[in-house]
Amino acid sequence: MRLLKLFLVLLLVALQYRLWFGDNSLPEYWHLQEEVARQAETNEKLRQRNQVLIADIEDLREGEIALEERARNELGLIKQDETFFRLVPTQTNQYDDN
Repeated sequence: MRLLKLFLVLLLVALQYRLWFGDNSLPEYWHLQEEVARQAETNEKLRQRNQVLIADIEDLREGEIALEERARNELGLIKQDETFFRLVPTQTNQYDDN
């Protein structure tokens, strides 16, 4: 009977060791869960970014107005016979008494 108890205790210790320190242990499992959560968050951000890009592409394919707006804003283009005025605000000194 005493030998059986000793065997069961050793078996329990061996199983606990594997559970906490061996391959596929609980800490490793928890680490993998965190990694999966981070990857899912990254995937969601990329999915949202892709949706915005898809909407931009569809907008550019569909409408001339969006294409013109992008050319004006990003490339600084103007139409033929159109005059472009850039208003530059004057810098005033906030400590000036004038």
